[in-house]
Amino acid sequence: MKKKLLSTVLSITMIAGLFAGCGQKEAETTPAADGEAVVQEQEETPAEAVEASEEGKVLNIYCWNDEFKRRIQDHYPGYTSDANDATKGTIGDVTVVWNITPNQDNAYQNNLDETLLKQADADADSKIDIFLVEADYALKYVDTEYTMPVADLGVTESDLANQYQYTKDIVTDSNGVLKGVSWQGCPGAMFYSREVAKEVFGSDDPAEVQKYVSDWDTFNETAVTLKDAGYSIISSVNDSYRVYSNNVTSKWVVDGKINIDDNIMKWVEDSKVLVDAGQTGTHDLWSDDWSKGFYPEGKVFAYFGPAWLVNFSMAADAEGSIGNAGGWAATEGPQGFFWGGTWICAATGTDNASLIKDIMLQMTCNEEIMKEIVVDDDDFVNNKPAMEAMAADTSYSSKILGGQNPLGMYCAGVEGLDLSNLSIYDQGCNEEFQRSMKNYFDGNADLDGALDQFYKAVVEKYPELTY
Repeated sequence: MKKKLLSTVLSITMIAGLFAGCGQKEAETTPAADGEAVVQEQEETPAEAVEASEEGKVLNIYCWNDEFKRRIQDHYPGYTSDANDATKGTIGDVTVVWNITPNQDNAYQNNLDETLLKQADADADSKIDIFLVEADYALKYVDTEYTMPVADLGVTESDLANQYQYTKDIVTDSNGVLKGVSWQGCPGAMFYSREVAKEVFGSDDPAEVQKYVSDWDTFNETAVTLKDAGYSIISSVNDSYRVYSNNVTSKWVVDGKINIDDNIMKWVEDSKVLVDAGQTGTHDLWSDDWSKGFYPEGKVFAYFGPAWLVNFSMAADAEGSIGNAGGWAATEGPQGFFWGGTWICAATGTDNASLIKDIMLQMTCNEEIMKEIVVDDDDFVNNKPAMEAMAADTSYSSKILGGQNPLGMYCAGVEGLDLSNLSIYDQGCNEEFQRSMKNYFDGNADLDGALDQFYKAVVEKYPELTY
């Protein structure tokens, strides 16, 4: 109950920050003993006031999985893992402490919210120094005083000149101040089974397969062909949701009222047809049923996602999986999109400003490290010249994608990203919409009933909204 209250209080405080002036100091709200809110002014420690010699000896990093930890272990110069404690490492004489809380049931954000509320009064070694955010909820954090401008760390526009603009837009606050950086770019593609493509279409060549999924009408026709051959075109309707939702022409909330874009409703219409015809399922992402298609016996033709999905989340390391055998390939699919990514934010109050600056520069601006990450981790990184050069390099290929070099496809996709319709309500609205529509797809509610469930769930989450 305490965690839920703290999370709610922080969310309200952060949303209020969207409308606060740049020069105003954010108010910190903490619950009193009787449960009533008490407003306290948050004290700040400007980065420029912290000399390197005065910096702390503990660097606390908050994240939801070990992806960033592995990137630091493998690529950050001078990082040493603690052989006896997986939650710790060292950089010089600084102890690095990894606080990893899974995303499930919003646990990561709840933990982060509660700890940030205590940041001003925490002792130096307990303060959050770095925390990571995802695109869906980045604005919740970057539009507050809990995150430091990267310029205050000494990271300049010149340092970030080669990064993709959309990765900056996501972590730029409402006053135009950049509050985070990322080593990743996450343009999406459609990953499909080469064996299924050869069996059903006679070719696994990406250009040939693209003809069968070039737009949503063609995609839906191809779903019929695949069903007749014994395959689901995608594992779940939720696989395609991001593609539709990234191509909306309006925001989830307009003038305080919940708004469902036409392209979101097209996802509902198309998905209902696919489900009713048995051409896909309604599995939750990351569930066991959704994951069955990572293996040949799962009988799934394709998944939509960015590089991190096929490399990090589709069992590529597991013997017998399609990825482990190099059995996936990538093509553009019906529409361009992006999904996710991880941004590094510096927490206000950190006593490790100089070290955080170096981590940001090394991990997101050092072109040689960027190339290492691509080669070693099969990722797509946030460095335009490096990616364009490697896209043209015939010596680079992805083992998981059967020797294909997908970087040119990703480079083209990232240039077309339009983030003008992002809002602070995206995570809650996207999650509740998919949850409500599952009832409709499964036949447990009619469309009006599912929409009513959605509206009520969103208003409960964001009481300031109407519908």
